[in-house]
Amino acid sequence: MKRHFSDPQLNFLVGINILILVAATALSHGGFLDVYNFQSMASQLPELGLLAIGVSLAMISGNGGIDLSGVGMANLAGVVAAVVTPLVVDGDASPWGYTGAFIGVALATGLAGGLLNGWLIARVGLTPILCTLGTQLIFTGAAVVLSHGTSVRIANADPMSSLGNDNVYGVPIPFVIFMAALLAVGWLLRYSPFGIRLFLLGTNAKAARYAGIPGERMLLSVYATSGLLAGIAGIIIAARTASVKSDYGSSYLLIAILIAVMAGVRPQGGYGRMVCLFFSAMALQFLSSTFNLLDISNFFRDCAWGALLLCFLASARINPRDFALFSPRASATLDQTPPEPANHRQEG
Repeated sequence: MKRHFSDPQLNFLVGINILILVAATALSHGGFLDVYNFQSMASQLPELGLLAIGVSLAMISGNGGIDLSGVGMANLAGVVAAVVTPLVVDGDASPWGYTGAFIGVALATGLAGGLLNGWLIARVGLTPILCTLGTQLIFTGAAVVLSHGTSVRIANADPMSSLGNDNVYGVPIPFVIFMAALLAVGWLLRYSPFGIRLFLLGTNAKAARYAGIPGERMLLSVYATSGLLAGIAGIIIAARTASVKSDYGSSYLLIAILIAVMAGVRPQGGYGRMVCLFFSAMALQFLSSTFNLLDISNFFRDCAWGALLLCFLASARINPRDFALFSPRASATLDQTPPEPANHRQEG
């Protein structure tokens, strides 16, 4: 407990959550604290949270790592599953079989997309940001072709609907899935050899190579995991909305990156905590719900997300002590006096 409270990033995020909660409660005259409002937020958060975990893993791997293809991969996984599954299982005749097949196809699609990203980055040597931007366009284009540019409805199977809309002891099932994935990834990063190798790879790729860490295999694993998480997000989206679409969640990529940056994940690689990511995602979900209650335009919301992202990126590069008049660094700079010019005249 002492270690957790000694983390300034975690303390900051907890304080932000409390501040937003108090402000939203006051502005909504107590309506924000409604149980149904919290359930609604808990059912919306997993889609963004799962994508943010994938973005965080890619950033932790270092070398400019990032996954911009998560949203396109999630939509493609849902579209492929919605198109292929009815060809194999009839949803009306076998609801459980349809649900299981849908989940399997979506996960396989997400894993294949993640492996493609990992192979292009680790083996071919493409720059991660450009590679995943290209695959994002490929995934979106493939989803448009398969869906003919329209929304594809999934079969009316009760298990599938329950997966996206039912609760377990008052907690939405999608939120339970998100927490399970978050805890699993957090455990891997904190206690497994994979996590230790990933942090070392992100901190110093050359030292990791000399230490015998297989960099290519690690990158393949990271981007495959990111694709798998996108597949899970695609399943939740399909189950919650009873349909899939190639351009669903157009602003999700910006928010997923913002969640990772707010959580303190270093864009340079080598550091990231899942507990901070949880509170970062909660803070943005609280803000989004507050905007909804106050009937604030979605255009302003996207503008706010972009401004927040720039602010957090800038704050990570700025040390306020450098601007203090009496800081040690400033004092050292002021105390420096230019050297006296050398005297070349010879004294008699």
